[in-house]
Amino acid sequence: MDNFKRPYHAKSIAEFWKRWHISLSTWFKDYVYIPLGGNRVGMSRWYVNLFIVFLVSGLWHGANWTFVIWGALHGVYLIVGIVTFESRNRIAKKLKLNLYPNVRKVIQVLTTFCLVCFSWIFFRANDVSEAAGMIRNIFSGWQGLFSIDNIGRNIFLGQGAKAFVVAIALIVFMESIHMIQRHGSIRHMLDKRPAYIRFAIYIILILGIIFLGQFQNTEFIYFQF
Repeated sequence: MDNFKRPYHAKSIAEFWKRWHISLSTWFKDYVYIPLGGNRVGMSRWYVNLFIVFLVSGLWHGANWTFVIWGALHGVYLIVGIVTFESRNRIAKKLKLNLYPNVRKVIQVLTTFCLVCFSWIFFRANDVSEAAGMIRNIFSGWQGLFSIDNIGRNIFLGQGAKAFVVAIALIVFMESIHMIQRHGSIRHMLDKRPAYIRFAIYIILILGIIFLGQFQNTEFIYFQF
């Protein structure tokens, strides 16, 4: 099954979880959410069911308070999104955003992206105090965003100029792939192309892995779950 469908293009947390790790989300829906009663209960109990599902999702990733907080944050995000849905629509109409749907969509996508990224801090941190330190540092040290190190090299966001350019280029590349995928599977698109085009792309991808791949003994984070 398709497991990720451009999750960072989601316009809400609810939509994010329809796009992110779909197999795991489906499992929690079938074996936790529905047995709890799903949405076939009163509103208050429905909110409790949603919150429990995300708490369990956090604990599934590990018996650590950071994962509990990560799950709880998403539960709160989802519930607040449901509760404030009508209010946000009224505000959008007053601000005339309904006349500019693309502008509203960009605002929704950026807001969802920021909320999700904030929750990732707890997911990735080793403990709550480390997460708290990361959050504090978000709002400090801005003068060091672009600087020069001891030997005169330009430093951008803590990276050398070359690493920074490569990182930005790869982000643009991946987002371009996501945009293309809106029109269908890239694999199916490639199947319809001549052999020389397909193999040129394969060679480029292989070279990209060779020159940009991570070959150190670094364990993928999901191996611990």
